[in-house]
Parts: sequence; structure tokens; C-alpha cells
Amino acid sequence: MGAVLGYVMETADRLPEVRNRPIKGISAILVTFDRNGQPNLDELCQNLVRTTSSGLTPAVNMDTGYVNLLSSSQRRLVLDAAHSTGHPFVAGAFIQEMEGDPLAIYLNVASNIVEQGGIPVIFPSGWLKSLSEPRAVGVFQQIAKHIPEFIGFELGEMFVPYGRIFTLAAYRELLDIPQMTGLKHSSLSRQAEWDRLSIRNEVRADFHLYTGNDLAIDMVMWGSDYLLGLSAFHPEAFALRDCWWASGDSRFFELNDALQYLGAFAFRPPVPAYKHSCAQFLKLRGRIASDEPHPSGIRRPETDSEVLAHALERIESARNLLLT
Repeated sequence: MGAVLGYVMETADRLPEVRNRPIKGISAILVTFDRNGQPNLDELCQNLVRTTSSGLTPAVNMDTGYVNLLSSSQRRLVLDAAHSTGHPFVAGAFIQEMEGDPLAIYLNVASNIVEQGGIPVIFPSGWLKSLSEPRAVGVFQQIAKHIPEFIGFELGEMFVPYGRIFTLAAYRELLDIPQMTGLKHSSLSRQAEWDRLSIRNEVRADFHLYTGNDLAIDMVMWGSDYLLGLSAFHPEAFALRDCWWASGDSRFFELNDALQYLGAFAFRPPVPAYKHSCAQFLKLRGRIASDEPHPSGIRRPETDSEVLAHALERIESARNLLLT
């Protein structure tokens, strides 16, 4: 126990809080569904515009957008919707059920995202997980020969069974790929993220480590940026929180705590059900008409609405705090 505590303290010493830092916020977009199980593209476009207007960059075809449950044609429609806004976005390059050479498919999907004006996020896959770490790193090196800018993605198995978290040695190798300008890290482990931040600071300071830890959204205090599903619940509150951090406003902490209360509840096991929680929350906010999840998605109980309503009230109170 003493050795573990000593390591954590050593990490904290290497990583002091980075105050008054502009935070790069990317928010995953929830795809909503009507009662017939079809994606609501009008609500998708509205959520894209609201996210961009708040100051965050939208991310489509990610886990929050049920990318693994959408058909190829539905993913194309989502990508078209993001392109139609005329604003910057990132998009998951997802290949899970496609047939053919996996690397060629990754390159094709990523190239299509670039052509539409987005930055690809190389989404995990069963094929990528099956490779040894050196070969997996080699895949990213090959992608870099064809794609001018992309984001990597570490995703824990609590989200999807084909998720993968790299060793620190492999992570260090990934930082040597200049075309990879960032990496989303979703292990839900503070320690794993602190370790990566320490290496990032040592090796490549301009690299963006995007926290995907919805249970520790304050990782931005130590230098992480974020690509979160939780921010889809309330992008305006996240954007305000980020502004308060950049300006040194102490109200950051009250709003962050309110948002984390929501995250702890929405991302409880089974974790993938957070997407239904997001729909329930957005309906409470009057942002969507139906809180139906994807027909194959995991549902939350209807009684969650009472807790979500309390979380919303707490967030709105924190947003309206006055300086004293």
C-alpha cells in the first residue's frame, strides 16, 4: 500500500494543476431515435448546431452515437449531417462489421471523413485488438502515410468487448507519429491517464490527450483535454465550465462538481446504458421529443428521471452562480 501511495504522490508532484489553461473540448453527439427505431436526423442536426454554438467541437459516429449499432448507410447519413453544418467536427472511423482488408477499410473510411471536412478518430475494432502491440502501432503508422491528421482511441472493455488500452511503451511510440495529433483515453482510470500525461509532457507537449473518463471530468485540471459522452448531456454547461477554468474563475469547481454528480449516476454499470440516460436527460431539457434509445441499446429504468431532474437543477444553479 505504501508503494502505491508513494507512486500516486510522485505522479502528483510531476503533474501540478495547469491553471488558467484553455481547454480543447470535443463533445460526442447522441443519435436519437423515434418510436419506430429510426434515427432522428433533424434532432441530430439541432444537437450538432447547439454543440458548435456552445464552443465545443462535435464528434459523430462515436460510442455515444451508437456507432457499433448503426448500419453503414446510417453512419454515412450521420457523417453527411455533420458535414452539412459547415463547422469543424471529428468522426469515428469504424470498421467492425465490414468485410475485406481491415487496413484498407480503415483508410477508406478515414479518407471519406477527411473529404467531408472532418478529422478521423481511429475507432477500436476486433481486428485491431487481435494484433500484437507492435503490429497495432504499425497500423497507426501506416494510416499516417495517407491521412494528414487523425486522433487515436484507447477504449476500455467496459464500453465494448473489443476495446483496448495500450501499454505505456506502446503509447510512447504512438506519440512519435506526427499525423496523430491526439488520443482519446477511455480507461476510466485516473492513474493510467496521469501516466500518459506525464509521458506527453516529457515527449510531445503539443499532443492532445483527450480524457474519456466520464467519472473524473476534472482531469482537465492536470492538462487533459476531453472527448466525452457526458458533455452531450449539457454542452453549454461544459463550455462555461471550461471558460471559468481558463479565466481562473473559482466557479469552475461548483459547476464541475454538479456535472460530475450527473456523470457518476449516468455512467454507473452497465456503462453502455449511459446513452439512454443521455436521451432521458435531453428530453428533460426539452432538447428532444423522445427518450427512446437505439432498439438494440441498453435501457435505464424510467425512475431515473427523478435523479436526472435533480442533477439538472443542480447544474443550472451552478451555471447561475454569481461571484461574491
